[in-house]
Amino acid sequence: MTPDRNAPRTFFGVIALLFAASLTVTILWSISMSAMKEMPMPGGWSMSMTWMPVSEQSLFNAATSFLAMWDTMMLAMMLPCLAPMLLRYRKAVQETSAGRLGWLTALVGFGYFLVWTIVGLAVFPLGVALNTILMQYQTLSSIVPFAMGIVVLAVGLLQLTDWKWRQLACCRELPFRGQAAPDDASRAWKHGLYLGVRCCRCSAGLMSVLLVVGMMNLFVMAIVTAAIVFERLAPASKWVTVTIGTMGIGAGFFLIVRAAGIL
Repeated sequence: MTPDRNAPRTFFGVIALLFAASLTVTILWSISMSAMKEMPMPGGWSMSMTWMPVSEQSLFNAATSFLAMWDTMMLAMMLPCLAPMLLRYRKAVQETSAGRLGWLTALVGFGYFLVWTIVGLAVFPLGVALNTILMQYQTLSSIVPFAMGIVVLAVGLLQLTDWKWRQLACCRELPFRGQAAPDDASRAWKHGLYLGVRCCRCSAGLMSVLLVVGMMNLFVMAIVTAAIVFERLAPASKWVTVTIGTMGIGAGFFLIVRAAGIL
């Protein structure tokens, strides 16, 4: 079957539309969250309302709202990384599945973001439980600024490990190399799940920085997104990863020193 010449244009158009829509909603959501007063906590930090039900909101409704916010944010953050992977997939299957290329590509994308949705389902109860404990025990709350610095420092060190570089290398190659490309619905879906798991593993460190420093902070979100995209797509990815790791180590030390009251 002859490939549709308009398919690449349609593909990039859909990606651009999804990115613009998710980015706009994420920004508006972040602005609305920042307008809500945060709860001052012992240790000189403030607890975000992200982890707390609003007024009479039930925990189920709070979780649903969080998941919608999480999925929208993941769409904006991860599309720049997913698009090249989808493009490689399309090139691999276009000769055998030209007529179903759009549908198969969508299945890969759905599988990929389902993995991030599952991560969000795990993150919310953990965040709620942790913040509930911190509200009950002020001694633990007072060491949160130190813990933030330690997490950022640990992530910076993780960036310099062989494990991190192996994860990045995996994200640059097709997992079905030497095998038949997943050109049917079932295998396309599984391929998307595989890409999602691999991407979560590769981005776990940097995403943890976003979670502990401020999930709905647009500045932090932009920095983490830029770091994930650059280390994934830059030609000299190892140099970029080392640079990000060095900056993370410096930022971690700064947060620890500030928490100690030296700065």
